[in-house]
Amino acid sequence: MRTRNGESVLTRVVRIFEAFTPEEPALTVSEISRRTGLHVATASRLVAELVSHEFLARDADRRVRIGMRMWELGTRASPALSLRDVAMPFMEGVHDVVGHHVQLGVLDGDEVLFLERLSAPGAVINYTRIAGRLPLHVSSSGLVLLAHGPADLRRRVLAGPLDRYTPDTPATAARLRAMLAEVRRQGYAYCPGYVHPDALGIAAPVRGGSGEVVAALAVIVPNEAGATAVVPVVRTAARGVSRALGAPDPRGRRHGSGGSAHAV
Repeated sequence: MRTRNGESVLTRVVRIFEAFTPEEPALTVSEISRRTGLHVATASRLVAELVSHEFLARDADRRVRIGMRMWELGTRASPALSLRDVAMPFMEGVHDVVGHHVQLGVLDGDEVLFLERLSAPGAVINYTRIAGRLPLHVSSSGLVLLAHGPADLRRRVLAGPLDRYTPDTPATAARLRAMLAEVRRQGYAYCPGYVHPDALGIAAPVRGGSGEVVAALAVIVPNEAGATAVVPVVRTAARGVSRALGAPDPRGRRHGSGGSAHAV
């Protein structure tokens, strides 16, 4: 079914869902109307219908948020669920050792999408959150995924623009290209102060059944001397998740990195 201007109702519904953000999970109908460009009467009608199906929910103050049924359906069919379930025991083990943040990220478009995060009271600052995103060149998880991703993805990201979060963020194509080569060579990303001066990210690749990189396992710890001691912990956990996913033996060629296919 399409509206008079040719836009489908489904497209309008998608725009309503996209109006919500991690920072603003609850909105008024007027705010939804403004963000979607829909007339307030149209937004109100569609919101009411979505609420009736429990895809949206109303708070006591009449603000609207994503409903539990959306979470239920998304979780039931999510291809990321098995990855998260496999990774969680390893993440918990790393968290016991590190005591700050441990997170699991996957490639989604030109960004890293974080599926899970474990934290602790008093842990170092961390801008990531579950279902949050960051540009690939900014975080340790993103650099791992970009280094092992398709060549056309790297060309697109290297073409810029590359936003700078701190003075240490790799914001030039030459520096980013060198960093990606280093990630592939050493088998992990080490990113001191890239997102925040006080935080340091370390990430290692998680591989799937055919040896391809399907995720990045990362920790966020204080940006201080001695953090390199965490690298073996992260790499060991990432290899454990990979084995649990059925990845080939790391001594086999398919589980290795490098080669002309990664050159950009």
